[in-house]
Amino acid sequence: MKKLVILILGTVLISSCGFLRPDIMLKTKRDFVYSPIQDSISLKESKITVNDLIEFRLFSNDGFKLIDLTSVGGSIVANQSAVLQYIVENTGMVKLPVLGEVKIAGLTIREAESMLEEKYAQFYVKPFVLIKVTNKRVVIFPGAGAIARVLPILNNHTSVIEAIAMSGGLPEYAKAYKIKIIRGSPQMPLVYLIDLSTIQGIAQGSMIVQANDIIYVEPRIRFSAELIKEIEPLLVMANTAFLVYTIYITVRH
Repeated sequence: MKKLVILILGTVLISSCGFLRPDIMLKTKRDFVYSPIQDSISLKESKITVNDLIEFRLFSNDGFKLIDLTSVGGSIVANQSAVLQYIVENTGMVKLPVLGEVKIAGLTIREAESMLEEKYAQFYVKPFVLIKVTNKRVVIFPGAGAIARVLPILNNHTSVIEAIAMSGGLPEYAKAYKIKIIRGSPQMPLVYLIDLSTIQGIAQGSMIVQANDIIYVEPRIRFSAELIKEIEPLLVMANTAFLVYTIYITVRH
């Protein structure tokens, strides 16, 4: 019986966390080289990416008609110009009125607005462009088993810390020192590692989230609890087999 228990424990220890917590996702090897966070922190605003749904509005005369100053009673009323919606295609292009296809992926909203205003200046007097991304979201795995959230992001300056807070924060057994930010192409993603376990981690946590980022907080393995949960059925089976064997020996004698 003792040998059987030792064998079971040895098997569990050898198989390590893959046996105890097969639900842990997005693992990296010990020698994995993470992307430098400094480059991402320097990015102070979210950029337009493929599959973004953008709202597009165009005014002339520096947006003079955006505000109606001649409304009844002298009150200021916003001019409800037509709002057009476009999907950023896989090529990074959108097909806009008059201009046709224009590449805007990789630009911030302000950069895209300025670029389009320059292009529309060929056809309109002092064009004024407004762009808004309406489907920006990130996926957050906060480190609590099956709990995950798809979080809409409306603010272009939302940081990783803010996104985690908006999702409800970190649960009890999450590894605050092992937060992975995964972004970019699924074939060649960039992976950043953030440590929010100390006050120094605020600088890393201030990096701005991008559309379709995956924020994965690795859960901590509660070794004793998981070990008991995994080997309990095996111990019950072993105990039953031992009991049956004992009864068999007793009956024979």
